[in-house]
Amino acid sequence: MKISRKRAFISGLKSTNLSNKEILFLKKYKPWGIILFERNIKSLDQTKKLVQSIKKIFKDQNYPILIDEEGGRVNRLKKIIDTKLHSPKFFGDMYKKNKKKSLLYYKIYIDQISYLLNNLGININTVPVLDIAREKTSKVIGDRSFSKNKKIVNIFGNFTINQFHKNNIATVIKHIPGHGLGKVDSHYKLPIVNNSNQYLLRNDFLTFKNKNSLFAMTGHLLFKKIDNLNTVTHSKKIIKLIRNKIKFKNLIMSDDISMKALPYGIKNNVIKAFTAGCDLVLHCNANLKEMHIVAENSPKLSKFIIKITNKYYKLVSNGESRFN
Repeated sequence: MKISRKRAFISGLKSTNLSNKEILFLKKYKPWGIILFERNIKSLDQTKKLVQSIKKIFKDQNYPILIDEEGGRVNRLKKIIDTKLHSPKFFGDMYKKNKKKSLLYYKIYIDQISYLLNNLGININTVPVLDIAREKTSKVIGDRSFSKNKKIVNIFGNFTINQFHKNNIATVIKHIPGHGLGKVDSHYKLPIVNNSNQYLLRNDFLTFKNKNSLFAMTGHLLFKKIDNLNTVTHSKKIIKLIRNKIKFKNLIMSDDISMKALPYGIKNNVIKAFTAGCDLVLHCNANLKEMHIVAENSPKLSKFIIKITNKYYKLVSNGESRFN
C-alpha cells in the first residue's frame, strides 16, 4: 500500500484482536498508525498475532505500531513484563547518586524493552517524557518525569532517544512544549500556566530543544502569556514556537484528541489541531463512532509527513526505506 493513501491520524483498538468493524475501518480510512494499550495486550503470542493482523491489512511489516511503555505507572506490557519499579524518576534519582551506574542500568532497561518491542512487532515507543517535575505538578505526570532538574531531564531525554534508535525503535518526545507546570490532569481539565515566555524558554521548553526524535506529542495546556485563547494543540502561535524556538523539525502529533482539556467536541478538536499545525492527530479510546469522525476530518498525508515517515521507515528497517 502506498503511504500517500493513508490519512494523518493514529487510532486505538478496542480489544485483544481486531473486530470485523475495525478491519473494515482500517481498510477504508487507512490511518497513519495504530496505538496499543493494556486492553489490547494479554500475552506475548496474542499481541504478536494482533500486530501481524494489522500489518497484514496494510501489507507492510514496518507499519507504525505505537505504545506508551514508559516504565513505572505507564506499563502497557505489564501482563508480559512488570516494570512498575522502573519509572523515569527511579533512574533520575539514581543519577544523582551515581551517574555512570544509572546510565548503565538505564541502557540495560532500554535494551530489554526494545528487544521485547521488536519481538512483538511494535516499532514506536512514546518516550521520553521531557516534562520537568515541580512540587505541585499534577500526579498525571508525577514520577513519569525524570527529575525536577532540567539538566537531568535533558541528559536522559537524549540518552533515551539515541538508545531506542540504536535498537530500531522510533520515539515520541512528550508533552511538548512542557507539562510540568500543569497542576491538573489534562485528561479531565485544562491546565493553565501563567509563567512568562522567557521563563518557559529557559526551563520547561529547554528540555525539548534540538531533540532528534522523529515525533513529538503535544501537551493539552494553556500557556496564557503566549496564547490566552488556545491550548497548545490548537495554537498556531505555540506550534510556530515549537518549530522556530524549540527547533523541532519533525512530525508533531496531538495528545489524545478526546481528552477533556480540549473543549470543542471530537470533530472540531481534530480540525483545530490540523489548522494549528499538528501533522498527526491521536485518538485512543477505540470508540468506533468517534473514530469515524476523526478519520473523516483527517487529511491525506502531506509531502512533509511522507518525507519524515520515510525517515521512520529507514530507522525501523535497518536503513532501508520502503518508499523511495
